[in-house]
Amino acid sequence: MPTHLSGPSVSDPPLDCAFCPRLAAFRDSNQSAYPEFHNAPVASFGSTDARLLIIGMAPGLKGANRTGRPFTGDYAGDLLYATLRRHGFAEGVYDKRADDGLSLIDCRITNAVRCVPPQNKPVGAEVTACRQFLTATLAEMPALRVLLVLGGLAHGATLAALGLKKSHVKFGHNAVYPLPDDRWLVGSYHCSRYNTNTGRLNEAMFDDVFVRIRGLLNG
Repeated sequence: MPTHLSGPSVSDPPLDCAFCPRLAAFRDSNQSAYPEFHNAPVASFGSTDARLLIIGMAPGLKGANRTGRPFTGDYAGDLLYATLRRHGFAEGVYDKRADDGLSLIDCRITNAVRCVPPQNKPVGAEVTACRQFLTATLAEMPALRVLLVLGGLAHGATLAALGLKKSHVKFGHNAVYPLPDDRWLVGSYHCSRYNTNTGRLNEAMFDDVFVRIRGLLNG
């Protein structure tokens, strides 16, 4: 069943979350500079019944931090949602707004760090502080079969949330690893403009990841 933007749950931080003082201060400064922005922790998007969970790094300042929905409003979202639609994981029009009516199908999207970090760079203590919410996200998805991590930070954060060491598996693009609980961990370079501009990731490479995921879900 298609799902629209979900409301806050126990796996989402409170809007006034103060676990990370640096991030809370950055939110406050952005509230002054951009009072029309969301400027709060960004909740996961999609149903807890989904079999696919996509884990990004953190909200972008003028993307999810502006719109309040993961990967919405910047280039990374343009590429991600177009790819999800091509592979049957989303339907409807993506118009870079949380209320555009886009629906996810058998898919959920979250971030390892839920608040926008300065220079788009969370520090280790912030990743650790936010781990409780990623752990809760994983725990509330009974049908979860595939975890797609976008980038090395999301890879490490997800392994930690699963109680595994970062050395358990090495991050790699389109690399697939069986997890001890019979689920699958899939890696992909982050769909950021930087990665596509430098040629590290292109549309075909990103498509290949979702072909792989579809095969795992159908297998």
